[in-house]
Amino acid sequence: MKKKYKIKYLPLFHKDLDNITDYIKNKLKNEIAANNFVNKLEKGINQRAISPNSHEKYISNRKRKNIYFRIYVENYIVFYTVKDNTMEIRRILYSKRNFDKLI
Repeated sequence: MKKKYKIKYLPLFHKDLDNITDYIKNKLKNEIAANNFVNKLEKGINQRAISPNSHEKYISNRKRKNIYFRIYVENYIVFYTVKDNTMEIRRILYSKRNFDKLI
């Protein structure tokens, strides 16, 4: 069995997630959907931590120090990088956004 990578969440990811869940809970008035979304998100990230380098890369127009990878969760995309044995979760954004300006 493969070793699971350590998961590190950056503050900007937490801010993005807070905004998303706040919107679902308060604007859409659906706390159950917000909780279900967070559960799917955690499951997707934990599953990916087993082999984070073997998934779809995000091809950017900008020169980047680290390769970005993606995880799709409902209408959102999680962006992460891999450094040594750590999967660094950087952003979660609505899938229709212009990512090059945001990451």
